[in-house]
Amino acid sequence: MSVVRIAEYVVSSSESWEDAVKKGFEEITKKLKNIRGIDVIGFKAVVREGKITEYRVNLKVSYLE
Repeated sequence: MSVVRIAEYVVSSSESWEDAVKKGFEEITKKLKNIRGIDVIGFKAVVREGKITEYRVNLKVSYLE
């Protein structure tokens, strides 16, 4: 029997939401092994002086323990 665990992360980028997902996934794979799936469950942005300065994504990662 396999046990699938779920972990949630918030990652950010100064470039784009897509970049946040890619960089976040790269960092997560350094910590977790046997990743089976990743869900992007939310997008947020930090706005300063009328401009987006930071793109944030919420990631839900499933992995085999």
